[in-house]
Amino acid sequence: MNSFFLKKIDNISLILFRIFFGILVSLECFGAILTGWVKSNLVEPKFNFSFIGFEWLTTLAGPGMYAYFIIMGSLGILISIGYKYTYSMLAFALMWSGVYLMQKTSYNNHYYLLMLISSIMVFFPAHNDYSIDAKLNPEIRNNKMHAYFKYIIILQLFIVYTYAAIAKVYADWLNFDFIQVLMRGKANYFLIGDLLQLPWIHQIISVFGILFDLLIIPALLWKPSRKYAFIFAVFFHVFNSIVFQIGIFPYLALAFTVFFFEPKKIRALFFKNTLAYIPANIATPKFKTVILGIWILYIFQIGLPLRHHFFEDDVLWTEEGHRLSWRMMLRRRSGIVHFDVVDKQTNTTTRVNLTHYLTKKQIRKIGAYPDVIWQFAQHLKKEAEKNNKEIAVYAHARVSINGKPKRQLIDPKVDLAQEEWQHFKHNSFILPSHK
Repeated sequence: MNSFFLKKIDNISLILFRIFFGILVSLECFGAILTGWVKSNLVEPKFNFSFIGFEWLTTLAGPGMYAYFIIMGSLGILISIGYKYTYSMLAFALMWSGVYLMQKTSYNNHYYLLMLISSIMVFFPAHNDYSIDAKLNPEIRNNKMHAYFKYIIILQLFIVYTYAAIAKVYADWLNFDFIQVLMRGKANYFLIGDLLQLPWIHQIISVFGILFDLLIIPALLWKPSRKYAFIFAVFFHVFNSIVFQIGIFPYLALAFTVFFFEPKKIRALFFKNTLAYIPANIATPKFKTVILGIWILYIFQIGLPLRHHFFEDDVLWTEEGHRLSWRMMLRRRSGIVHFDVVDKQTNTTTRVNLTHYLTKKQIRKIGAYPDVIWQFAQHLKKEAEKNNKEIAVYAHARVSINGKPKRQLIDPKVDLAQEEWQHFKHNSFILPSHK
């Protein structure tokens, strides 16, 4: 076992991935500005729905968030060329994690993956060759690495895809209802819009989606199937990029495939003028230390996707345990909500005008997600306290999942201003799914 994980292997896959990674995250950050994502999610909102517990992460005023993303995009360039790599990657990981945690109106599992990958890449020797760091400091130049760097990445991908496949095994996916709802919004796409509405296309997408997630990592690992798996991966991710427009993730997913191919092929394709040189000495860490580090890093990822099984009711309804669980593209939620605020001193009731607090995008989101509804109630409570008022907040929310009829989501008799959010058990103000 020691020899398997600690053996020295060619590091060209890690070097090439660093280059791809830096380019892609740079495009993601600059693209977020150009497409208006930063404006709609971080500049225009007066109030942001952060991850619960990270309310202290607030957006920067004025042009601050634009500068924030310009810095992150510039860090991506530095990562790609390998300049001050460790510091650049650490700064990017921290800044990206901050953006991820300070808003969830545009929650995406892919953003979570990017946070994890950038965090672990801080500790990878991805700048030991074909980098400005290696040119300025030849002592670090190296064309070898320990095998466990490669297998940490593969383990990460295996976790993502396996949980994504398992999560798809539920009624609305298997009977194609969700696919139909998902594709309904693509009807106006040029050339392919009508095709995406066909029932047999929905069936192919449903079956192929599960099989791809379940088999892609084993198929890439097995040499006889690797070439065909890569071809399927290219088709799958390009299809997702065109149809779902999910940013850099499809191309990041393809960049990961460099870890599955023979280093000789990668060098021949991308680095034809590779120079032969004696690699620098690589210190061999204690195997137990390596395993402990990997275990600590991934134990929470293995456990988090399972936590919803320990909550009451269905995660599809309550959303409790949905985030950070690789439950990707599984449901389409829509809802409507209004809030009644009762002044406890005067006993008067006021209907809240959401447009005074939230953007149109936030209003579309708030009615469908229990934690967001609770957070807004807490926000109203804090605003009232600033004015020396004591209030009760009642929410009347109805939600539709995958196009089904709307049903009551929140108990309208519960004062949400007095409720504490429960991280490790079911929140009782969420009505049961069977009612």
